[in-house]
Amino acid sequence: MSSTAQISRDQLSERVRTLRVPLVVAPMFLVSSPKLVVAACKAGAIGSMPTLNAKTPEQLDDWLALVRDELSWQHSAAWPVAPYALNVLMHQSNARLPHDLEAVRKHRPPIVIASVGRPDEVVDIVHEYGGLVLADVGSLKHAKRAADSGVDGLVLLCAGAGGQTGRLNPFAFVEATRRFFSGLIAVAGGITHGRHLAALQRLGADLGYSGTSFIATPESLATDDYKKALLGSDIDDVWDTDAISGIPANVLRATLTSLGLQPETRWVRTAQSNYDWSNIRWRPDLYSAGHGVGEVRAEEGCATIIGRFSEQYKASSLAGSTS
Repeated sequence: MSSTAQISRDQLSERVRTLRVPLVVAPMFLVSSPKLVVAACKAGAIGSMPTLNAKTPEQLDDWLALVRDELSWQHSAAWPVAPYALNVLMHQSNARLPHDLEAVRKHRPPIVIASVGRPDEVVDIVHEYGGLVLADVGSLKHAKRAADSGVDGLVLLCAGAGGQTGRLNPFAFVEATRRFFSGLIAVAGGITHGRHLAALQRLGADLGYSGTSFIATPESLATDDYKKALLGSDIDDVWDTDAISGIPANVLRATLTSLGLQPETRWVRTAQSNYDWSNIRWRPDLYSAGHGVGEVRAEEGCATIIGRFSEQYKASSLAGSTS
């Protein structure tokens, strides 16, 4: 394909703003799979996965080739499905970071989500081929730092997000961020319904970021035990803790028990600088979930869930109300 057919960053950003449904199926550690990415994109939402879900750099290379081929990605304005996103852990403790960045150079994912670390290096790589970079942030300080690095979008990790989480209220966080940032904004934290997406857009955000809703899907890598634990839980079963990675993460109460912790003892480290990927305490019986877990009542396909989000979003938008 000639360079004249290449989609520009502005065109890609506009494509993101005009998705069938303004939704990112969030990248979930040990849960997101190439199948989930492909299903989400074909259904009209942004599918994503962390590079570290692939056990080796070679497997990551195979996965990205599969996603590219399944979605017929040509990085062109005529691309028929939603763009996909690759989540890269930018922290220095990620020993595979050089391999991950090389995979970005080779496969040119349309969107890269930079997590836990400065996004500067990946911004340069992705902008060179015309892609977008989003950075997930949990504080206004980190949002300003990411904006200064030249990212195209921010993922605001708000209270209630599954996995790595934040503590800020989404209303206040979006408002404060819009004072200095005009790029794409996605909001994570308990997003389980199409009306949530419509409400976020009225706040000034562009996208909702939902992971928990897609754990109990046949396309995910979640174990059967994980899915069962999820289906039997509600919002009161979700607790935040720093015992897994050194920074706050939302998990099911059963996870605290498996770590020998209780709600009263779930904080074992307090400094965010303690984050170290190589020391993460992760086992198959550690189950992450967000505040929207109570809305996950059955195992359903990714396309079915996105279809429901879409219909709810349309109904809420047409009504001009989030009721």
